[in-house]
Amino acid sequence: MSGSAGAPLPLVFDAPRRAMPPRHFADLDEATRGAAVAELGLPAFRGKQLANQYYGRLIADPTQMTDLPAAVREQVGQTLFPTLFSAAREIECDAGETRKVLWRAVDQTTFESVLMRYPDRNTVCISSQAGCGMACPFCATGQGGLKRNLSTAEILEQVRSAAAELRERDGSRLSNIVFMGMGEPLANYNRVVAAVRRITAPPPQGFGISARSVTVSTVGLAPAIRKLADEKLNVTLALSLHAPDDELRDTLVPVNNRWKVTEALDAARYYADATGRRVSIEYALIRDVNDQPWRADLLGKKLHGALGPLAHVNLIPLNPTPGSKWDASPKPAEREFVRRVRERGVSCTVRDTRGREIAAACGQLAAQG
Repeated sequence: MSGSAGAPLPLVFDAPRRAMPPRHFADLDEATRGAAVAELGLPAFRGKQLANQYYGRLIADPTQMTDLPAAVREQVGQTLFPTLFSAAREIECDAGETRKVLWRAVDQTTFESVLMRYPDRNTVCISSQAGCGMACPFCATGQGGLKRNLSTAEILEQVRSAAAELRERDGSRLSNIVFMGMGEPLANYNRVVAAVRRITAPPPQGFGISARSVTVSTVGLAPAIRKLADEKLNVTLALSLHAPDDELRDTLVPVNNRWKVTEALDAARYYADATGRRVSIEYALIRDVNDQPWRADLLGKKLHGALGPLAHVNLIPLNPTPGSKWDASPKPAEREFVRRVRERGVSCTVRDTRGREIAAACGQLAAQG
């Protein structure tokens, strides 16, 4: 199976042309950091110091960077660490173990991230766009439309903020990153890939989080999936399938009108072959819409043929959204769906839903506030 790394991504998924936020230190790679420091008349080693402060110590305020000369802190702050966004609202549930933050950017754009603490890991669900242009009818984010792409730094600042909060709270460490917040990550391809490189690079070049602990979700932009495979980043790919047949998926996931189920699964297989990583197949289970036994059989059959042991189905009980006519499948139907998929030789589990009561669960992020 051949790749298509050089294929251009479709213009139909471009974000509206709006001014991006000011350049931030987190937008820069190692080479451009050196040039930015030189522009300020500072010696080259200051670039590494700043990187260690940001990625290693999780500090984004130069006034707190004690190894930086006091005389240059204000200039460095204005030039390389401008304010990108601030917390407009914070809300918690699960006895404080799940926390959603509504961020308001300098241009008043809003987006959300969710920090979830578990006994064995700490996960942050981050946004890659403000809004989403994929228009999936059961998703609050998709129904709100796309406002703009987030910059690399806006993506990374969500990670740094979560990691700093954990460290300050009890000294714990951020262990997992999921690009499952607002937006279609592969429609903001270059900035998301740049962010992933800095998330996984060891300090002081990045946050040093294992690529195996980073998940990038997509509704099935097949050329971009193949392009991501060729990057050799080895992150987990999550394909939001939601239906095994084109007739239903054309409605539930409108991008299916461009790339059909078979094309999305072929791209997922290319990703699995290129990386050796199992692909997570996301499937929101909707009462009387996509939960029929025959669809479970078809899903299992198609995944067994396309991916074999490299597929894992992650069933998601549909989370309620304002005005939605749909709701989650009853538990007996859910159990039968799982049984039938497994019967076809495909791994299948039901996701532990967090944050539903504060509209922080999958498909509920709408950046209202």
